[in-house]
Amino acid sequence: MVQKSQPGDPSREADQAISEHLAARPANDPDVAASASQGDAVLDDLNELQKKASERDEFLSLLQHLRADYANYQKRVQREMESTRRYAGQGLILDLLAGLDNVERAIQAADKSADSSGLLDGIRLVHQQLVAALARHGVQPIAAEGKPFDPAFHEALFEQPSADMPERTVLQELQKGYTLHDRVIRPAKVAVSRAAAQTDMAPSSAEPNSN
Repeated sequence: MVQKSQPGDPSREADQAISEHLAARPANDPDVAASASQGDAVLDDLNELQKKASERDEFLSLLQHLRADYANYQKRVQREMESTRRYAGQGLILDLLAGLDNVERAIQAADKSADSSGLLDGIRLVHQQLVAALARHGVQPIAAEGKPFDPAFHEALFEQPSADMPERTVLQELQKGYTLHDRVIRPAKVAVSRAAAQTDMAPSSAEPNSN
């Protein structure tokens, strides 16, 4: 409850006079306008600070994305360099495989001759050396004959019926295939089994006699 000023109280009379004076000032008073202008300026500064903070957050987010992309790029380049180094000798190995094929053919031909034991031993030694050299560089032959046909490792040259082997089984290896580490550098060329053809069924009744 507001206490009324007592007559003769100078302090209370002064406060009341000031209040009445401020209330009586017009809205277009220069001091009032200055205060409003300062409030607008503060609001503008606050809006500008919020805008700058938003731009800062956007640039920070962009920088984080760029750093992540660059890190992924470095990892990808590292993997590509490792892959290039790992398979750099593939061309040379393919050339050696052609010579290895010829050595194996010579061994097979020598096996059929009774008078070539010395030559055969020499060829076998060269063959073993080539196989061992390739193995040291990660080259391994692909298992083929008797295995289920796998297009990732085998190349079928033709099919032939077989009653003894399941369908789509490698019956014969016509050329060896090889892998370099975990990569197929030459698939095995093979002959693949297919189901034996069924015999034609005999007719159930004789042909009608012609009149």
